[in-house]
Amino acid sequence: MLNRLKALFPDLGAGSDVVPSGSHAHGELQLAVAALLIEAARMDGEFGADERDVIRRAITERLEIADADALIAEAEQMAAEAGEYWSFARVAKNSFDYDERVELIEMLWEVAYADGELHDYEANLLRRITGLLYVSDRDSGAARKRVLERFGLAKD
Repeated sequence: MLNRLKALFPDLGAGSDVVPSGSHAHGELQLAVAALLIEAARMDGEFGADERDVIRRAITERLEIADADALIAEAEQMAAEAGEYWSFARVAKNSFDYDERVELIEMLWEVAYADGELHDYEANLLRRITGLLYVSDRDSGAARKRVLERFGLAKD
């Protein structure tokens, strides 16, 4: 996933002062990923510190974005203004290969389970985004199992 982001934004290397043209300080793909993660966090009606920490960690570690807080703030505003998430999913689907889309689904499962439980609205959102990203139910389920094991929530 990182290589795809770097390819889309070649001038945004470490220490670069270059800001992409357009109205956003972050790239469209970065904002789309962050907005999807935020949608997953807000789906149960509570966007708590645990979910915010999981999003920040995913953006920092998996996407290797140094200023995760600025990206999160920009994506929150963008998601609130958009009122929908399918356009964000379309950007991810068109930009990522299949394995990267599975990784995004895994990140979404991490956000959904950040508070230790899965709300029905979160599960529904993940099913819909899985379909929009053209990720199989089997691969989404495997990503979910990996998250459950990582979070110590796996059931016998």
